[in-house]
Amino acid sequence: MTTLTDPPKESFRLSMLLNDTRYRSLTMQAIAALLLALAIVYLGNNLIQNLRAAGLNISYGFLGSASNYDINQTLIEYSSRSTHLRAAVVGILNTLLVAFLACVTATVFGVLAGVLRLSPNWLVRKLMAVYVEIFRNIPVLIWIIIIFTVMTASMPAPSAFRGEDPASSMLLGAFAFTNRGVYVPAPVWGAGSLVVVVVFVLSIIGVFAYRRYATKLLYDTGRLLPMFWPSVGILLLPAILAYFIMGSPISLDYPELRGFNFGGGIKIGAPLIALWFALSIYTGAFIAENVRAGIQAVSKGQTEAAAALGLRPGRVMNLVVLPQALRVIIPPLISQYLNITKNSSLAIAVGYADVTATLGGITLNQTGRAIECVLLLMLFYLTISLLISAFMNVYNNANKLKER
Repeated sequence: MTTLTDPPKESFRLSMLLNDTRYRSLTMQAIAALLLALAIVYLGNNLIQNLRAAGLNISYGFLGSASNYDINQTLIEYSSRSTHLRAAVVGILNTLLVAFLACVTATVFGVLAGVLRLSPNWLVRKLMAVYVEIFRNIPVLIWIIIIFTVMTASMPAPSAFRGEDPASSMLLGAFAFTNRGVYVPAPVWGAGSLVVVVVFVLSIIGVFAYRRYATKLLYDTGRLLPMFWPSVGILLLPAILAYFIMGSPISLDYPELRGFNFGGGIKIGAPLIALWFALSIYTGAFIAENVRAGIQAVSKGQTEAAAALGLRPGRVMNLVVLPQALRVIIPPLISQYLNITKNSSLAIAVGYADVTATLGGITLNQTGRAIECVLLLMLFYLTISLLISAFMNVYNNANKLKER
């Protein structure tokens, strides 16, 4: 039933799709989506016709053929008789390894440098400014080559460890630093080692839970619980107890000089170290500026109020300043993590076998399947970038300011 106060109902007309503000934006988006779809169909059809005219067709059957090339550092079993698909998987794992390591160490370098750039100590503040300005203004490829050259030129060859007691030339008798890389002890997993690993993982979760509880208790009641030693105890004691209860199931395989090279242990190749360290210090300089901007965005009154309550400077930074600065730091930090992942494709400059070197390099040259290899490379980097963005956006939403 209508009343005299009800507005008259307007019949829908096609002209409203462009003239009515309620529908105009949706109309424009639909038109843009349609044009994009038509462009993709046209380009795809053009590509297929050109390939057919050249006697070619898109096929991924080459992934099942033998690769016939070796890879110097692998995380899984691989030989020259393995397939191109397995070579691509090895390259993907190598890419993920260096990207993960570089993201962690770049964050550590960036946070430390960003905090120290605001230090009241003039010398420390200027040293951090020099670090930031030098490393972020020189291309990362140059840093990769410099670090790799320094490692291969200044480190001794494995033959230099020959002697009556080669272990005496090694650090703590367990670590060998050579121009081919660093050799470290490798864990040997015995029966019951899985229990120790599970306990250690649970201990890590327990550390985060304790620190979260201590922070919440401080905010709610003002009661300050110790952080460092309880965290160390929670992290180490359960795993040590589980290790001895299970009969010491984990041992170490130490590297030993065998002939002209080291055998046993784990080899961390010079290309991996150069790429890892270069990406870390280069991106860390950018993260340092993000951290500095985030800290300076926090009102100075917050710091003064925390100091007036008797909190030490370290507590003020950890409990008051950084939690608020994260809202400014995280969005640009996502871009830096994406840059690390994409810049890892420069690994080919020092011979590190990442996915660009395997799938986009040797496999592409051997098979001639340029379009297929490039499409797979694009799909891999797009997927990894979207996953990093999704994870960091979830973390960003958890730390953003929540209004009542």
